[in-house]
Amino acid sequence: MTLLVGCDFSSRPDRRKPIVIARGRLQHDVVLLDALQPLESLDAYGRWLCDEPAWVGGFDFPFGLPRAFVQAMGWPEHWRDTMQIYAGMARAELRDRFAGFCAGRPAGGKFAHRATDRRAGSSPSMKWVNPPVAWMMHAGVPPLIDAGARLPGVYPGSADNIDARGHPRRLALEAYPGLLAREVLGHASYKSDTRARQTDQRRDRRRRLLEAMVAGQTRLGLRLELSPSLHGRLLDDARGDALDAVVCLMQAAWGWRCGAPHYGLPAGIDPLEGWIVTALPAEQP
Repeated sequence: MTLLVGCDFSSRPDRRKPIVIARGRLQHDVVLLDALQPLESLDAYGRWLCDEPAWVGGFDFPFGLPRAFVQAMGWPEHWRDTMQIYAGMARAELRDRFAGFCAGRPAGGKFAHRATDRRAGSSPSMKWVNPPVAWMMHAGVPPLIDAGARLPGVYPGSADNIDARGHPRRLALEAYPGLLAREVLGHASYKSDTRARQTDQRRDRRRRLLEAMVAGQTRLGLRLELSPSLHGRLLDDARGDALDAVVCLMQAAWGWRCGAPHYGLPAGIDPLEGWIVTALPAEQP
């Protein structure tokens, strides 16, 4: 059975705040959560991607830059070439380029957005603070390429990533937990890295989000099944990292169930920017 994973990512993981991998399987319309696996370094993340022979994953970081920013930089309008330039640059230089780009734009429109950011309500992928999703992409995408993974819509993966049935052995989808969380909770917060804000009210919202997934009461049409011990861990993780990894797992399962060639992504997406799995295309309400 195909290994499904959800990845809550950190661009600077450590023991206190690791990358969290939710491991599971899909049986019909049920996602079985098997384990939560912490990865305490970027090296461990890269090794994990390559050591697992086959997986379908939802990863909580952007897979592409806004086309407007790429064009302003004069970079190639081809995803692999642009990502190679981006990954090869130091963060200090990238920060200067981001800031210079923003400085030349009007108030209220400093950042360029991808089409999918607007549909999903996610932060612009060039944002380097609060949250630093640009650094998450900088750290997270190159190991996916090194693992030979297919990123539907932007990168086909390596030739040896294809199994005997013609399916990719490693398939990476851009996920965004906030998309599913807002469906259940609106814009109410269910997590915080700040101890003083780790309240009973946020814990109750984590419970509500979990209950909705267990009952299959989201538009994904999937039910989550997990042990009482894992249920307790998700409720007790006030930072929400473990729960976010499970939401990414659910999104990956939905994309996998949609199947090739798009795995739930709209046809005709911008091959430079990419798309967040489960985000609706522009023509849908």
